[in-house]
Amino acid sequence: MTDSAAHGQASDPGDLKDLKRDVEDTVDVAVERGRGFAAAARTHAVNLAESRKAEAAKSVSGLAHSLRDSGRTFDDRPNVKAFFDSAAEGLDDLAGSIETRSFNEFYQDAEAFARRSPVAVAVATFAAGFLLARFVKSSGERQIDGAFDRERV
Repeated sequence: MTDSAAHGQASDPGDLKDLKRDVEDTVDVAVERGRGFAAAARTHAVNLAESRKAEAAKSVSGLAHSLRDSGRTFDDRPNVKAFFDSAAEGLDDLAGSIETRSFNEFYQDAEAFARRSPVAVAVATFAAGFLLARFVKSSGERQIDGAFDRERV
């Protein structure tokens, strides 16, 4: 028995070439399937986002309407009322933009903003993560408190 055969290695260089080719073919197939899966997932996400655009625009428009109604309570304070009206107008513009633009356009705008202002994106991401952590922590504490109250009864 040769040394290479004793260690479980192929003794024929042609066998090694065949094995290498088989592994490369398997990797190529896996990469192609991965690309296909990623493309299908992206298409599904885009289609889902497109189908939810109308709902999002309606929600933003409703928020603008509520903000405008809240601003009416400040008729005696024109500066404060102007702030509410301006914010409501901005939300109405956003609602119109949501309705008319595609998901890809929003994605491209977000990507361009992230490239122009990476620090702002990092700070916003940190703040969102912090708020999410606080929310999860407080939700967990409420569940624990509720379970404790039920055990005492």
